[in-house]
Formats: sequence, C-alpha cells, structure tokens
Amino acid sequence: MDNKSTDHLSSAVGKSIKRIIPMVTLMFILAYLDRANIGFAKQQFQYDTGLSDAAYAFGAGIFFIGYALFEVPSNILLYKVGARMWLSRIMVTWGLVSSAMMFAHTENVFIFLRFLLGVSEAGFFPGVILYLTFWFPLNIRARVTGYFLFGAPLAFIIGGPLSGALLALDSTPFAFGLHGWQMMFLVEGLLASVVGIWVFFYLDDRPENAKWLSDDEKKALSAKLEQEDNAKISHGPKGALAALMDMKVLYLCLIWFTVQVCGYGIYFFLPTQIATLMGTKVGLLVGFVTAIPPLCAAIAVYYIPRLSEKLGERRIVAAVTFMIGALGIAVSGFADSVPVIAITALCVAAAGHLAMQPLYWTFPSSYLGGTAAASGIALINSMGNLGGFVAPNIRVWAEHTFDSARAGLYFLALVTFIGGLMILALSKMGMDKKIS
Repeated sequence: MDNKSTDHLSSAVGKSIKRIIPMVTLMFILAYLDRANIGFAKQQFQYDTGLSDAAYAFGAGIFFIGYALFEVPSNILLYKVGARMWLSRIMVTWGLVSSAMMFAHTENVFIFLRFLLGVSEAGFFPGVILYLTFWFPLNIRARVTGYFLFGAPLAFIIGGPLSGALLALDSTPFAFGLHGWQMMFLVEGLLASVVGIWVFFYLDDRPENAKWLSDDEKKALSAKLEQEDNAKISHGPKGALAALMDMKVLYLCLIWFTVQVCGYGIYFFLPTQIATLMGTKVGLLVGFVTAIPPLCAAIAVYYIPRLSEKLGERRIVAAVTFMIGALGIAVSGFADSVPVIAITALCVAAAGHLAMQPLYWTFPSSYLGGTAAASGIALINSMGNLGGFVAPNIRVWAEHTFDSARAGLYFLALVTFIGGLMILALSKMGMDKKIS
C-alpha cells in the first residue's frame, strides 16, 4: 500500500471511529441497562410481588435461554439484510419488552417477559461485533472493541444513579401511582426504543455506503478489509454451517461461557451485595457506590488493549487480566467483614472481567470471515451467554448448599480462573497469530 493509500486508510478509520463508536457504545449502554436493571429492582420488586429468591434467579437467567436460541439466525439475518435495519429492529423490540416488565406482578409473567426480552435482544452483541469487522482492520480492532465495551461499565456508572433515582420515586407524586421499579422499567425501556429509531437513520451498513467518507477513503478502507476477509476465508471454516461445527469455534464458546458466568455472577447481585456491605437498602446511595467497580472497569478497558498493542501480545495479557479478576472475586467474599477491602476487590474483579474482552474478541474475528463470521461469532456469544443463565442459579445454589454467601463467590472465582487457563492454551490451537 502506497503512502497516499495509507493516509486515506488512516483518515477513513479515524472518521469511522468518531462516527460509529459513540453510537454503538450508547446502544450497548442501553442493552446492558435493560438486561441488568433487574439487579437494581431486586429488593423492591421482590417485596412488592412476593417473588422468591429462586424464582428471581431463574427469571434473571432465563433471559439467556431466549437469547441463545435466536442468536445465530439473528446474526445471519443481519449479514443478509444489513446491520442498520436489523440493529434498529432489535433495539425497538427489546425496549418495548423491557418497558412491559412494569406489568410483571406474578412469577409466571416475570419469567415469560425475561425470556421474551432475551428473544428480542438476540443478535445484538454479536451483531455489533460482526459490524465492527465491516469497518475496522484487525490491527486496531481490540481497541475499537474496547471502546464499544465501555457501554457495560457506563451502564452501571450512568444507570446506577438513574435506576436508584427512579426506584426512589416509589410512593411519590412523580411516579403517577406506579411503584419505583415500574417507573425504572418503563423509562429505561422506552429510551432503548427511541434510540433504536435513531439508529435506523444514523448508521451505514458498510464503508461504501458512507456519504461522510471520500471516494478515496472508501476505496482504501474497503480494499484493506476485503484483503483481510479473503485471508480469513482461505484458512478458516468456509460457510455458516462449517463454522458451527468447527472445534476451535467450540473451544472459544467454552471460554466465553466462563466470561459470562463471571460477569453475570457479579453484576446480577452487585447492588444487593454492596447494600449488604454498607448495611443499607438499595437506593440512590447504593446506586452511586455500585458505579465504582464499573468505573474501574472502564479505566482498565481503555488501557489494557493499548498495553497489549504496545507489547505485541494478546493471549498472555488477556489470560493474566482475567485471572486477576478471579482473585478480586475471591477476595470480595473473604473480606466481606471489611467493606472497603471488599468493594476494592469488586473493582479489581470488574476490571479483570471487562478488560480482557476486547482482546478475547480478536481471536474469533481474526479466524472467521464471511458468513462463517456471522454464524461463528453468534454461536460463540449464544453458547457462552448460557453462562448468564447458569451464573445466578449456581451462585444461589452454592450459597444455600454451603450455607454461606462466600461460597457462591468462590465458585465464580474458580470458573474465572479456569477461563484464564483456557486462554493461555489458545497458543496450542494455533490461534495466537500476530496481527499487523
């Protein structure tokens, strides 16, 4: 590539980051908020509805069953019809279902709506991961994926105080006769639907459709991405079905499963865990404190991919980062009698969990191309996200079986550590190739 083409490519990438990343990050904030806000509502919701801990854990986790069932077909449809239309459809649908959670007065309705929310949101996360491969070359994809993943901690940083404030409207004139948890579901769900409509008019499917790029920038970026995609197709599985049966893809599914067990085992219980440490109930103050671990995760997800780029090493950095997160989970349980240490440990756990993810996603996105990327990335996310169903249920099981709140955290730490070991083993599978 000559100097002019390199300049055009650099310019196109810079413009694409400024145009696309803020929008997909906002989308992820709302996605994470609408799937995890049940954690903020837990105490008040269970008090008003009489929902048991077991029913809450089952309903919180069944989201991922619906999500997993429709993940692969959703991503293939996105590849066929275009990301702009499909991502918009996903957001509008899940926003309406999330708002309908205000009617979840019984156990059956709660479980049904959580399942339907998973069906509605299916394909969003792998859809965006796939969408980023349409716009950004491999050498910077960990960094831009990290920008996108800012949405997860920002959902808690912004959503914690927002959810706490909406919950605090309970029994006030501003709630219009609704409980605080009903106001939270209504407002946050409608926000997603409104942004979903905006997405349809804002995003472009691929560089060649972007009016905000010059012709030279379009050509340089499209040529680079086509070259990379051809290389992946030549050495990776060919076609959607082949990707679904590929052993390397299935191994990546198992790693992502440990990531989701770790994340949702923490975040579904984070507000109530912090409230217990502080000796108070979930409200505005707990909402602010709950935002601290995700803030630390946001800082880590900014710097860890850059450290990886500087060292020219993805696998070891990702594995060590994840193992440090495992240590944080374990210490948060061991030090539960010292709130400052326990909350600090939760910060380490959140940072380790999130900061390894942009590095992890470079492995499947550098291995899969074409329709294989659409189905393979979706399969990894759908099978891995079953960890979101397992996590709350296994944590409750461990706590009840061993009659200790620490037992659930120790189990999460063990699963996370095993995930780190599995990342280290990627070199033996030939999936640690350098990206230039």
